[in-house]
Amino acid sequence: MIRYAEAVFNGHPDRFCDLIADRIIEEAYAYDPEAYGQVEVGVWSDVIWLSGAVVTRNPFQTDLMDLIVEVGDFVGYSPDNHIDVRKYRLNDHVCRIQKDPLEWTRNVNDQDIVIGWAGYDEKTRFLSPEQFLVHLLREGFVDSMKSGILLGEGPDGKMLVRIREEGTDWIIENILITVQQRESTPLLEICSKVVELLQELYANLQMHDSRWVRDWNEIGVLINPNGPLVNGGSDGDNGQTGRKLVVDYYGPRVPIGGGALSGKDLTHIDRASAYAARREAIRLVKGGAEECRITLVYAPNHSEPLDVRFDLVRNPGIKPDTRVFAHRELIKKTRSFKKVSRLGQGTHFYDDSLPWNDWSEI
Repeated sequence: MIRYAEAVFNGHPDRFCDLIADRIIEEAYAYDPEAYGQVEVGVWSDVIWLSGAVVTRNPFQTDLMDLIVEVGDFVGYSPDNHIDVRKYRLNDHVCRIQKDPLEWTRNVNDQDIVIGWAGYDEKTRFLSPEQFLVHLLREGFVDSMKSGILLGEGPDGKMLVRIREEGTDWIIENILITVQQRESTPLLEICSKVVELLQELYANLQMHDSRWVRDWNEIGVLINPNGPLVNGGSDGDNGQTGRKLVVDYYGPRVPIGGGALSGKDLTHIDRASAYAARREAIRLVKGGAEECRITLVYAPNHSEPLDVRFDLVRNPGIKPDTRVFAHRELIKKTRSFKKVSRLGQGTHFYDDSLPWNDWSEI
């Protein structure tokens, strides 16, 4: 069976927008631990657009350009890069509402269809092999651009993997990767460094999991097939929050349901239900299911979902628990988590330190 998955680096304009949106939500929590927020971000060329609203009991007084510069510095949009975050022009239309946010956060305030999925085992972080692989490689490249062989390159880029799954053997057929580079870096040099990094990451993966069976020299690798990418980020493409839903969820193998994740407070039904469904799916796979897909349907002003469906490959030794999907219950795992900004990297279902992905407690 041929499988596919893709991912983007932090400097990709869509990912940059997700990071900004979640950083604004995190800042709202600094003013009010029960803050409500729904923020959209768009970027093109040297202009950033913000819209939406945050609701806090204490006045939200942070200059949002300061947060954008913080995110840009984290990503790598620095003065020595093609894009300097300090040169963006900001159109800020975020409404700062000083009011009790519980008017919005204590209830389900939107409709929602959500999918939660888990399969395989801890070695793939209960993701499919192709989705696990592309995120693992993405992490390696993002880290390398900050302190490794690719230091100073990027931060924009994307990758796609194509694997063949034959029982318990996983065979990488192709890796396609596009990396933004400095104008002074020759294309052959960037290609050489990318191959070196990929080979190192793959060797570490094979040491960790013997199911990755193909020899490195048999994997097809495509690097910057359009030629040098210098004008990356918002000079090469426009960006918006929520455009990487398949990347953020479980890849093209699994349906994704409805709502985007970044830019919404953690009580919003799109976000809270997605995290709760992921946690319950992991619990059932740990309990013996080979694969679990949970479908939830919510209506405004109804705490309980209208429908809950469990699709299981092999019955687990434990029973599914529908009680965790009541709104008052599903936000318990997110209420104390305030480091929302890190989620904008697309690690929603990949980072095992997050409370809904921490299978050591399940």
